[in-house]
Amino acid sequence: MDKMDLLGIVTVISLFVSFFLAFFLLTVKTEHKISNRLFAFFLIITSVDISEPLISQITDGPSNLGMLRTLLAFLQIPAFYLYVLSVCYSDFQWKPKYLIHLLPFFIGNLVLVPRFYSVDLASKLDFIINRQDMIELQLTHWLFHLQVLVYFTAVFLLLKKVKKLYLENNSGGDLNSYNWLFQFTSVLTALYLIVILKNIFKFSDYPYVSDWIKIGILVMQLFIICWYLYKALNNPGLFRNIDSKLTLVADLILQEKKIEPEILNEDLLK
Repeated sequence: MDKMDLLGIVTVISLFVSFFLAFFLLTVKTEHKISNRLFAFFLIITSVDISEPLISQITDGPSNLGMLRTLLAFLQIPAFYLYVLSVCYSDFQWKPKYLIHLLPFFIGNLVLVPRFYSVDLASKLDFIINRQDMIELQLTHWLFHLQVLVYFTAVFLLLKKVKKLYLENNSGGDLNSYNWLFQFTSVLTALYLIVILKNIFKFSDYPYVSDWIKIGILVMQLFIICWYLYKALNNPGLFRNIDSKLTLVADLILQEKKIEPEILNEDLLK
């Protein structure tokens, strides 16, 4: 069995588990429908991303759909962020302002229009062969790295705040929901740091190292997806939300300190 056959088997298993879990999340009866749909969307986008070993065996060369599939990675982290937000806050609702999270995806596609999407197959092939010199690909990779940094920082700050809110408003009750999200975020952070390392080698003088790291990432994703399934099936009541309108005690104290001088000033003016 050669390397491509092994990757194909790993990819097929990963896709099966991912779509099975996505189907489970979309059909299970629960109060947390938005959270489940966001997690299912995250799994589907991730599945499309990891399907590359299979697609490469049935396509003859680079294509617009192939590049679009690659850039769908820009939707994974925003979907994950919104999922965490929806699990943390029981009153989470979809809002039009969340469409701003699509901006990196559109920017990444837009810069590739002149020299990839709008050219013939031979030009596409030349573009991919000389990817180390293509400013558009370098830009999309740096934009992706920036997205990883910004979103994961935002998620960890959100979890820190939510943990305090939970402890203050639930008397130190069960933290299963927080623990799951923290574990989920930590695992994904480690995975994306490895992805960034892979991308660095991709544009270095050692591109073959990037290929080996890519194989490791595919194997890691299989175990991570199986872990998702284990968590979902063994902890059906895992998610416990809090109201986003709740305020930290420290913030309430600051608000009271600001209000007191205003009340004193009003009394003096009377």
